[in-house]
Amino acid sequence: MKIRIDAKSTHSAVIVIQRTFDGPREVVWAVLTNPKHVARWYGGRGFENPVCEMDVRPGGLWKHVMKTPDGAEHALQFEFGEVVEPEKLTWKNADIRMTVTLEPAGQETKWKLVARFNTYAERDAAQKLGFASVLAEGTEKFNAVVKELAAAR
Repeated sequence: MKIRIDAKSTHSAVIVIQRTFDGPREVVWAVLTNPKHVARWYGGRGFENPVCEMDVRPGGLWKHVMKTPDGAEHALQFEFGEVVEPEKLTWKNADIRMTVTLEPAGQETKWKLVARFNTYAERDAAQKLGFASVLAEGTEKFNAVVKELAAAR
């Protein structure tokens, strides 16, 4: 997995994460957009997701409660923007705008996430809280779900 923090951009403060998942794009899309799958992988090791509701359409909401390993619960709410199945998905809240693109690569899928923060300070604060490392751990869980579903096809 490649993680890039765009410290030189004059346009926005971004974190870019790229990796390849072990399944076809349609399966990766399902793992990204089906709340029963998202609840399995969202967050790092030891995270749980007792609430995950997603209305995946432009203007639809994603309501999520993430429970960290220390027991703290964080209520999250995002609004979906662009939804181009199975190629592109965007969502945002007041602090961050996320864009995921999926590119087929044989029986695998190339995944690129661009996290755009409002300011460099917000991006740097997210990094100090472990944003990229927690996301990297989550993508490992994500890939396990992809492999499971791809094998069952």
